[in-house]
Amino acid sequence: MVQYFDLTKQSKVRDRDVRALLDAYPRIYFACHTRHVRDPQTGAALSAHQASILDHLDDVDPMSMTDLAGHMGVTVATMSLAVDRLEAKRYVRRDRDRRDRRRVLLRITEAGVRVREAKSVLDPVRVEALLAQLPAARRAAALEGLTLLARAAGASMRAAARRRSSSDVRPSPRRKS
Repeated sequence: MVQYFDLTKQSKVRDRDVRALLDAYPRIYFACHTRHVRDPQTGAALSAHQASILDHLDDVDPMSMTDLAGHMGVTVATMSLAVDRLEAKRYVRRDRDRRDRRRVLLRITEAGVRVREAKSVLDPVRVEALLAQLPAARRAAALEGLTLLARAAGASMRAAARRRSSSDVRPSPRRKS
């Protein structure tokens, strides 16, 4: 008998390998993910949510407070409080839109870029502790498996990018003679 696992409302998967990966990945992530991000220069701690806000901002092209809040699924008031804290630490700059003074535009500062570039999704100390639990041979096998999955992920992302770029090329309209 084949057992099916719900992935989405649109699809079902019966592959045990897929299920094994779907079961293992969250446990590894939750065991090893970074709880806080630290500024490498000042040592100041930021929450994962604050670090995520920095991930969405640019130092040249501003994003409105409303757009950022909508994108992150929070109210403008909630986002404003989070931005207040980031602005106090000088990681975010808040400006008024010159064309519409009611709009608040956000940019990441040089210090915010420094924090964003220094952060990692996984905490190296937690990863080291996890790997230390495995005997050398099993550790090598686990790392080889992850390396193979990472290569497959890279190939999959490159193929998807090629498909997107080829679908963006549209034939020029023919002229009527």
